[in-house]
Amino acid sequence: MSETRQVPEPAGEAAAEPRRKLVTGPGTLLVWVYGVMVVGAVSRSAYQIATEFDRAPLAYTLSAVAAVVYAFITYTLVRGGERARVAALICCAVELAGVVLVGIWTLADPSAFPDSTVWSEFGRGYLFIPVILPVTGILWLRRPRA
Repeated sequence: MSETRQVPEPAGEAAAEPRRKLVTGPGTLLVWVYGVMVVGAVSRSAYQIATEFDRAPLAYTLSAVAAVVYAFITYTLVRGGERARVAALICCAVELAGVVLVGIWTLADPSAFPDSTVWSEFGRGYLFIPVILPVTGILWLRRPRA
């Protein structure tokens, strides 16, 4: 039997309904994987921007954007509630679109990317987790709610 955990909403939010946690069951694994991707993308982009930005500014900036997207999704999943679920769902869709567009772009015009991004070749350097993760997130966030 599945149990629904609820967290009280902050004072300014819809006080009628308690905030539903999104990190139950498989959602916990999703948060952990997003957390690992935050650490990977932040550390990679911070190092590359600080040390060799002039070499591949587009690639390094896109890696930083990926880090921000991963951090936002992680935050919304941990926060919980209906508004956070919708925000995470939209962000996962945007993330998937970004991975697909950057993936196609890196294959179609490799000269535009002297170095790879987190989303290059659909996340090949990250074992394709960048393309699998938003699909998994969308499926998890669209699941029927009790």
